[in-house]
Amino acid sequence: MSAPLLSISRRTRSTPFTRRVEAAGVRAYTVYNHMLLPTVFRSLEEDYWHLREAVQIWDVACERQVEIRGPDSARLVQLLTPRDLSNMPVGQCFYTPMVDETGGMLNDPVTLKLAEDRFWVSIADSDLLLWVKGLAAGLRLDVAVEEPDVSPLAVQGPKAEDTVAAVFGDQVRSIRFFRFEPMLLDGQEYIVARSGYSKQGGFEIYLQDSAHGEALWDAIVEAGEPHGIRAGGPNLIERVEGGLLSYGNDMTRQNTPHECGLGRFCQTADAIGCIGRDALIRVIMEGPQRQIRGLRIDAQGLPFTIQPWPVTAAGVDAGQVTSSAWSPRLETTVAIAMIERDFWDAGTAVTVETPLGPRPAEVVNLPFE
Repeated sequence: MSAPLLSISRRTRSTPFTRRVEAAGVRAYTVYNHMLLPTVFRSLEEDYWHLREAVQIWDVACERQVEIRGPDSARLVQLLTPRDLSNMPVGQCFYTPMVDETGGMLNDPVTLKLAEDRFWVSIADSDLLLWVKGLAAGLRLDVAVEEPDVSPLAVQGPKAEDTVAAVFGDQVRSIRFFRFEPMLLDGQEYIVARSGYSKQGGFEIYLQDSAHGEALWDAIVEAGEPHGIRAGGPNLIERVEGGLLSYGNDMTRQNTPHECGLGRFCQTADAIGCIGRDALIRVIMEGPQRQIRGLRIDAQGLPFTIQPWPVTAAGVDAGQVTSSAWSPRLETTVAIAMIERDFWDAGTAVTVETPLGPRPAEVVNLPFE
């Protein structure tokens, strides 16, 4: 039986780069923020090795921006997150877990501070725009909240810096991790940030006018040709090995940032105004009952984790696997799992109830080495 196809319509929005993605031979998409996100070009494993060894160009326009600007913008952004933003400078990117009034995760975006009164929240896969607009209207804040015509394009891999420097100049080499600079190309301004959804390093380039999307793509491809550039996308194998979480897969509104191992990004006591602050302070005092961990599963040929796989230890519920992949580098199945407190220590032996039957596994710390 052949795999089902994705029916693409106007609701699954294309991006400024879609025609170039199709010309590059995309083989698989997923839907992310109601947009197409390319996931496979040659094969999952071949794309993985190429990402680790060369450089790839990724259409990640699905990372939609929630722009917040106006006199109350800083107040509104702090309402969203338990990360203390009081000392965030202009030009900085912050990873910002965002929570509701119960402390449950709503999104885990990167927030960019463009000016003292202007922010972009570069979101993961949830309709955060509606939540932000609701807070702004309900609290009568003096802000404008909208989705601007901004589409990120990522350049990732060990040769990403040489590629981006060939486009924008050597000044990109001085951009520090999770910092950004506005830069010009053919008279157009782009926000160039040293960031990205891989552990291989690289940049995200924020296109601010869809009409120039294909010109930007072509300039990067031309600059990357000496380095073996190919089209790619967030790679499941590389993501799981690196311990990079996927909102909607590895965490949902039922989880707090502390359960997701994101406590280091939360200065809850100092995040005055955060809407979930009181709930999270209680979580900190009690400690999480479960937390994200890695698993090495003694199995090969497992299907994708479409639904969570139960994890047990001596017949007792120990958690669930939320993402998994065969690692050709580590020669084992690697997984991200939410594990109960009594079983989350590294080295703990557990059993994963996979679609192919129970398989032995071992709890490990993330990322995989």
